[in-house]
Amino acid sequence: MNYQSSISSPPVEQVVVTTRQMQMIESALFAAGMPVTALMEKVAGKVVDWIIRQFPCDRAPAVGVIVGPGHNGGDALVVARELYHRGYQVLVWCPFPKLKELTARHKAYLEFLNVPTTESSAAFKACNFIVDGGFGIGLTRPLPNDLAEGINLLNASAVPIVSIDLPSGLDSDTGAVQGTAVRAQHTLCLGLWKLGLLQDQAQPWIGQLHLIPFDIPAFAIQKTLADSHLVQCITAPSAITRLPLPRSPIAHKYTAGHVLLIAGSRQYGGAALLAGQGALASGVGMLTLVVPESLRLMVLAQLPEALVIGASETSSGAIAAIPDAIAWSTYDVIACGPGLTVTAAPIVTAVLPCDRPIVLDADALNVLAQSDPQALLSERSAPTLLTPHPGEFRRLFPDAWETAATKSLAAKHVAQMVDCTLILKGAMSAIAHADGQLWINQASTPALARGGSGDVLTGLVAGLAAQKFQSKNVTNSFLDAAIAAVWWHAQAGRYLAAQGTELGSAASHLGRILPTALANQLNH
Repeated sequence: MNYQSSISSPPVEQVVVTTRQMQMIESALFAAGMPVTALMEKVAGKVVDWIIRQFPCDRAPAVGVIVGPGHNGGDALVVARELYHRGYQVLVWCPFPKLKELTARHKAYLEFLNVPTTESSAAFKACNFIVDGGFGIGLTRPLPNDLAEGINLLNASAVPIVSIDLPSGLDSDTGAVQGTAVRAQHTLCLGLWKLGLLQDQAQPWIGQLHLIPFDIPAFAIQKTLADSHLVQCITAPSAITRLPLPRSPIAHKYTAGHVLLIAGSRQYGGAALLAGQGALASGVGMLTLVVPESLRLMVLAQLPEALVIGASETSSGAIAAIPDAIAWSTYDVIACGPGLTVTAAPIVTAVLPCDRPIVLDADALNVLAQSDPQALLSERSAPTLLTPHPGEFRRLFPDAWETAATKSLAAKHVAQMVDCTLILKGAMSAIAHADGQLWINQASTPALARGGSGDVLTGLVAGLAAQKFQSKNVTNSFLDAAIAAVWWHAQAGRYLAAQGTELGSAASHLGRILPTALANQLNH
């Protein structure tokens, strides 16, 4: 059978690679006959096309180009040449006396064309924009002093910078800054997503992130990465296919999942409302909410679609015990944690041994961290989803947090270690599954940096998972629900930010806007 036609692999725009994996893929292309020079021309041509759209010559005619000693510098020189031929005023800064052979040849041709050069990045202050082709993947040491000083000067200016592949100075696997780095307005990631660009610590440096594919055959990616679990980037199609859509025309509330949400306290009554809003927005058939008795009428007035059960409470207003009316087997998914406070530890202890899929968030995770999380979670017989932010993750699994190269790889390690699904929230939320899958959500927004937005996500993922589990799609139910919920939640944040800036995206608005934000995506 023809190998190329039999391979099943994710779309290229979902694949995330390490430096070594990218180098292996490129080496395979070169070994198969693709000339290095041809690939450089192809990549640079796509970068030029993007630049012309973003910075038209009639409005931004002057461009500075940073040239490094390797093939990233070669890409930049081809870009400089083509922009020069299209009428741009090009100025080149190459603070390296020794270049790779191909890069040196491109530089020689620019000299033949009399394209001007500069000895200092200070001359770039007169440019309309800058192309950064200093260093691409594989950088393992701080930038040379002369380059670092020049970059710091540019970072302090207002001239926008476009980085080729990744900003010079960033580690392409971890996103860490090697001493100093270019602070780009746009980063044009070449071919496949680089793992380092999808880490939280890289975000202040990369600006807007764009993938520039250059036609890597999918079968070549699959063949090269066949022995390793792919890291994948969540895209709209990959998330939408995991939503419980379309619904059966004969669906009813008993076939669309039932969530039990245990949340809230006198101190954090809003958490129960926000998580409830997220669950109802998911389309779940039924929602039962357990809250302290003192909150019951308030929650019922705000969420009339839910069955609200009041529980006995402690003197501080936390839930004291699970009501006798609750039978675990009634529910497809149980979500526990938002707003409980750590004084509700007996509630978490009661939920952990149940034979239903559970979502643990917020104070449920804080309670778990007070004992032996690995032992308790490993004893569970039913699927488990954890939704920590970095602080909660660090308290739960300090060794994994400290030893892993990136937070996403720490999430992957823990998911496999305790046999769970895990959403590690952040600017680039990572979703890890017990089978080794790792997904990263690239399209998010700092508008979600608000108290309560995580509560909305808890309800949303629980509602989506309940619909999956109810339909007996058990194997990857939590993984599918997590991918869909994290993407949907982020799109709702982006939708709100577009309507009223990143400062106006309150969590209460987020829960209500989820259906509209999804419809906006489906109608694209």
